[in-house]
Amino acid sequence: MNLSFWEHKTWLSNIDFAVIGSGIVGLSCALELRRKHPKSKIVVFERGLLPSGASTKNAGFACFGSISEILEDLKNHSEEEVIQLVKSRVEGLKLLRNTLGDQQLDYKEYGGYELFTLEDAELFETCKSKIDFVNELLKSVFKAEVFSEKENHFGFENIQPKLIYSAFEGQIDTGKMMLSLIKKASEENILILNSSEITNISDNGESVLLQVNSSEDISVKKVFIANNGFAKQFLNEDVKPARAQVLVTKPIENLQIKGTFHLDKGYYYFRNIENRILFGGGRNLDFKAEETTEMQLTELVQNKLEELLKTVILPTQSFEIDHRWSGIMGLGKQKKPIVKIVSENIFCGVRLGGMGVAIGSSIGKQLAELTN
Repeated sequence: MNLSFWEHKTWLSNIDFAVIGSGIVGLSCALELRRKHPKSKIVVFERGLLPSGASTKNAGFACFGSISEILEDLKNHSEEEVIQLVKSRVEGLKLLRNTLGDQQLDYKEYGGYELFTLEDAELFETCKSKIDFVNELLKSVFKAEVFSEKENHFGFENIQPKLIYSAFEGQIDTGKMMLSLIKKASEENILILNSSEITNISDNGESVLLQVNSSEDISVKKVFIANNGFAKQFLNEDVKPARAQVLVTKPIENLQIKGTFHLDKGYYYFRNIENRILFGGGRNLDFKAEETTEMQLTELVQNKLEELLKTVILPTQSFEIDHRWSGIMGLGKQKKPIVKIVSENIFCGVRLGGMGVAIGSSIGKQLAELTN
């Protein structure tokens, strides 16, 4: 890297806390560390020009899980665990909104809807029959009825006749959220080094040696791993990458769709961004291919997204695609995030399970609280 004396002295020496990843978890962790340690030197290392995982690439859903996702979770988790999962998402969203403010997030609570394809008639009937059960299960969290049936007044086609609705779901502007977090970190004298990939971590008990961009070795006191879908390179934990592909249309005249929408057990999701449609998902078309950290697009997924736009979401309206991209999530066999002490001076907060907007702030805070 051939760093100058000044560069090394100012940015890379005497670091008290190094955070790996400048996404929601990383910056939330850094902000909590600053609150706990006002005079410490905190440096956030980010491999990309911008946060590289999912924090600037997600769909901006302020959600806690559709009814089919909750019923699916009940197959692998106890009722108490599912209640706790939903509660943590609701509380995490509250923390995010309190930290940045609804105006900075461009938070809108239009409600969320779940659609069911014609092939998913059995799933639709199951979810419909379980509305009262799930509402009762989540009553302690929301203090109100969460799910109800709604008519399809959006003009969707090739789906079951009714939608399942939740008034508690919202949407945010992902870019504004991350820009606000970065500004807040800067105001708190937290240094963010972009294009600085940590390629190796070694805890010697007294301090931690970090290798930056495969060349520069620096010593820091404590390290916080917050790079979620990319964490496998550092951790022997049940967390693996999962790519999500997304597209956004050009503006559509007289667009009547407003809200956040889930389709096919949450494997597809769409929303309005003003008068555009953002549509993502399709990981279930080829799970193995999408278990990657490569931020590429595939014809298989992109073609399916366009097909569903034409046949289900916008069957009577013409549209053009304006943007396409992909982001990397961190998933595992369990939905519960991994927040733990890895070694004497290394800590991690990873495996957000595609719920980074909802729980990223609280996971970052919990991560910072692992150290004195």
